[in-house]
Amino acid sequence: MRWTSVSTSGRGLAPDGKRLPHLGLTGPTGPRAKPPECDPTGSVSVGSWPGLGGGGWSHGGKLLRRFQDQVALVTGGGQGIGEATLRRLAQEGARVVVADINPAGAEAVAERIRAEGGEALAVTCDVQDEAAVEALVQASLAHFGQIDILVSNAGVTRDNLIHKMTLAEWDQVIQIHTRGAFLCARAVARNMVSRQRGKMVFLSSTSALGNPGQANYSTAKAGLQGLTRTLALELGRFKINVNAVAPGFVDTAMTRAVAERLHLSVEDFQRRAVERIPLGRLGQPEDIAAMIAFLCSEDASYVSGQVIYVNGGRSN
Repeated sequence: MRWTSVSTSGRGLAPDGKRLPHLGLTGPTGPRAKPPECDPTGSVSVGSWPGLGGGGWSHGGKLLRRFQDQVALVTGGGQGIGEATLRRLAQEGARVVVADINPAGAEAVAERIRAEGGEALAVTCDVQDEAAVEALVQASLAHFGQIDILVSNAGVTRDNLIHKMTLAEWDQVIQIHTRGAFLCARAVARNMVSRQRGKMVFLSSTSALGNPGQANYSTAKAGLQGLTRTLALELGRFKINVNAVAPGFVDTAMTRAVAERLHLSVEDFQRRAVERIPLGRLGQPEDIAAMIAFLCSEDASYVSGQVIYVNGGRSN
């Protein structure tokens, strides 16, 4: 089967994030052999990041395939947390839609997933654009026939103190995060409601609790927590789980850009961050992807309306 990129046009910016290195692992491009069933009494091993062609996440020493026959759509999927999430879900059996404003980034991630034995469709989409989001969902349904998982991850930062922040800086962050999440959730919910099943995960942030210089970002991320709880109440009767993940300091291009704005070296900025994290290390995109995968799985079938902070133990 041949995979293609679909453009729904749009404006705006892709979310910042550190691209994961290509692992050089290859897998079959055709049908794969069915992995063994998981042993429900075993333990989960998530040591090194596995490739699809040479292995995967294990459960009791056997391949973990929690998302077999499911389709996952991830916005902001061209890099960082979005890419890590897509690769994690694909490694556990999901067919994935890589949605990003940057067509080259989306296609590059989709190609990595295919090279590792997964199935991926790259779609260029600006989540602020209602028509583009509708086209994204229609392209996903036309290609895969269903959407079981939505991870709303697209976002940007435009930091400034309130008395210096421009209306454009405010609007862009609010639009991409909150309007984008609303448009994606609304479009995907129609398919999920009709099928009486689905999982949605929104990417919030510890900045929702307040962070100087981020009035726009903190407001947007707090808004996503309200959206999460409201949709959990609305959609629960349709067997749709809705949750949010709120990362703390994660090593991505977005956080590295903050160091530049503060005129600090990346190393010094990260060292200062680690000093405030009880676990003594920076978060990685894979850490966030692991929590998202849990919330999208049947292991979290009774979890809905929750905001899970993944921050290494920091209390604020």
